Amino acid sequence: MTNPDTGSTGRLREAMDTTNNRPSRFYGWNVVAAAFVVAVFGWGTGFYGPPVYLEIVRQSRGWPIALVSGAVTLHFLVGLALIPKLPALYRRLGLPIVTVAGGVMMTIGILGWSLARVPWQLYTAAFLSGIGWSALGAVAINAIVSPWFDARRPLALGIAFNGGSVGGVIFSPLWIVAIDRIGFPVASLIVGLAMIATLGALAAVVLTRTPESTDGSPHGGQPISLDPSGIAVAGKETSITRTDLLGDRGFLTLCIGMTLALFAQTGLIAHLVSILAPTLGKRGAGLAAGASGIAAVVGRLVVGSGVFRNLNWRAVASGSLLVQVVGCAVLILGHGSNPLLTVFGVMLFGLGVGNAISVPPVIANLEFSRADAARAVALIVAISQGAYAIAPIMFGLIRQVTSDRVVFLAAATIEFLAIVSYLSKGSVKE
Repeated sequence: MTNPDTGSTGRLREAMDTTNNRPSRFYGWNVVAAAFVVAVFGWGTGFYGPPVYLEIVRQSRGWPIALVSGAVTLHFLVGLALIPKLPALYRRLGLPIVTVAGGVMMTIGILGWSLARVPWQLYTAAFLSGIGWSALGAVAINAIVSPWFDARRPLALGIAFNGGSVGGVIFSPLWIVAIDRIGFPVASLIVGLAMIATLGALAAVVLTRTPESTDGSPHGGQPISLDPSGIAVAGKETSITRTDLLGDRGFLTLCIGMTLALFAQTGLIAHLVSILAPTLGKRGAGLAAGASGIAAVVGRLVVGSGVFRNLNWRAVASGSLLVQVVGCAVLILGHGSNPLLTVFGVMLFGLGVGNAISVPPVIANLEFSRADAARAVALIVAISQGAYAIAPIMFGLIRQVTSDRVVFLAAATIEFLAIVSYLSKGSVKE
């Protein structure tokens, strides 16, 4: 039976069920489900969690917002050093061990956030949680899913990455409720132990399997490896160098657009719960952040549904950012006075959160050859992560010096500049 997910040859000897003589289900979808769960915990604790940690620590310790924002920045900054080493760690220790270790480090880090009594303890905790986020984030999802798929890899990755948005839907309100009822230390311990147990089970049952162990060849004879950023790279050597890319206007406008968009998103999301709490209350702010996660899933599904298949993808990226700009404007109008308008603004902003990450690689694959696109995406990921890591502290300084409304204005301005960059397209590489 031919299976398009087994490579260009499309040949997979399906294991036959002796009881009903039907081919067994392609195991790659089990792997996608496992990656989805990893993303739920990874984003729920490592991306949507820090905004909650920030507000809880700020309120309980009375520390300046810029100081606590610096810890969130460190949490994201750790990935710059660790992410390039993940492929080597996967080869040396194995994907299951590294993934579970990421869950352990995240648990210790979050517990540290809850117990910190002086700033150095907070920053140590942020360093540890940053290690966990790096091991449970985008590189991990790519490394788990990519070896199993060829033709349908974008679909498989899209499904797995939606786990991140679901993590926001679940954990944003869950953290608030749990901390209110049982306290931050106990809540972090319970969530952490649940995460370790779940990741351990997935590692033992699913992540130890390989395409070869299921009698399949997912690469169709063409090996795929991970480059230092964790992006799947075809066996074919790339024909473009980093210097070439940095001199290519098409690459630069794409890179700047994605970097600015992620900078604005990360900066605003890191402070979202803290900003919304005075208007909506802590629980309402958590629910609003969860609603933004639902909007992110909807936004990604709409864009990925094929509706925009024949359109200019830079225009699609720009349209998604424009919705976020409108969302920021609505937040400016509703902040502090109109809860319904505030929630509507949050959902508008959330519609573009997933697309800011997933659309730029699509553009790169359209404008560059397959091998060159892998190098381009890897470099964009590295540059954008280095930039958005400092967004929480920069937005924290804006809040401390000015007001929350200026934060919304800053995010909208940066998103608008990202739109300008996307639409300033250079020559297309054939």
